[in-house]
Amino acid sequence: MVRWQKKAVATGAALVLVAALGACSSSGGKKEEQQSGSGSGNVANTPRIKVAMITHSGPGDTFWDIVRRGAEAAAQKDNVELQYSSDPDGAAQANLVQTAIDSKVDGIAVTLSKPDAMLPNVKKAIAAGIPVTILNGGLDVFKQGQTGAIGYFGQDERIAGQAVGDKVKALGAKKVLCVIHEQGNVGLESRCQGIKDKFGAVENLNVNGTDQPGTQATVTSKLQQDKAIDYVIGLNAGITLTAVTAAKDASSAAKVATFDMSKEMAKAVKDGTVQFAVDQQPYLQGYLAVDAVWLYKTNGNTIGGGEATLTGPSFVEKSNVDAVEKFATAGTR
Repeated sequence: MVRWQKKAVATGAALVLVAALGACSSSGGKKEEQQSGSGSGNVANTPRIKVAMITHSGPGDTFWDIVRRGAEAAAQKDNVELQYSSDPDGAAQANLVQTAIDSKVDGIAVTLSKPDAMLPNVKKAIAAGIPVTILNGGLDVFKQGQTGAIGYFGQDERIAGQAVGDKVKALGAKKVLCVIHEQGNVGLESRCQGIKDKFGAVENLNVNGTDQPGTQATVTSKLQQDKAIDYVIGLNAGITLTAVTAAKDASSAAKVATFDMSKEMAKAVKDGTVQFAVDQQPYLQGYLAVDAVWLYKTNGNTIGGGEATLTGPSFVEKSNVDAVEKFATAGTR
């Protein structure tokens, strides 16, 4: 697959994955394995620690279900008790960070899609001696040194958007509709801005990603009104599949592409319904965010040398989808 990464960092042993993923749980493994440091789950023989993972999206979202599976795999391997919670509201997510601080967790892995709301409590955690890793959202504030976090795991959304801008230009697009499903999410806005950087003729459309019928109606209406739109870019797999239906409803000839993968998306790319997907490896983001805390607590390690550890982007298209389809079907890509 074509890679559009800058300063990607080799993660070495941090990439060791658990073979028996089906045995994973957020509790980190069986009691006897915790005590012996061995067993079918290959649990680390290190002191048990508690890590809170706090994200801006919860169960039922395909992308975040994959993130959580990666986190649970790392927790299983590392003898970690994983406490997963989420809230799309920035203030509420910040309160979850405070709850983790109050419960004296050993580490926190957090998304910063709304950094203004989150940063004060993230800094409180660090001041309390709790190591923090960031995943998926908040790269800009991490690069600016505003967080104090020990690592960042995700893709550079602006660079990912620029890669898409170059690609749709090469494919002959004339006007792009970029569908933002969570207003105020800095990562999603960066994706659309990146496309605009390289392509120019981009119009953003805000929808409510939790309301699929409403999203479908909004995209359909927009495509009926503006026949010049010949490419629709969705910013997650679920929204994109809704956009495919909307394009049919609008009798639009617009082609559809997406950010992020799912098993359904792999099939759509394979059959040509969706032109391409931008994969940022969410499983890896969840895995590394937890594993990095464990490495720091047990051996003083940090990953990335002060730079972000990039997990994407890469393009998945008809020519290479077979290489990832089996993993997408298993729910890990």
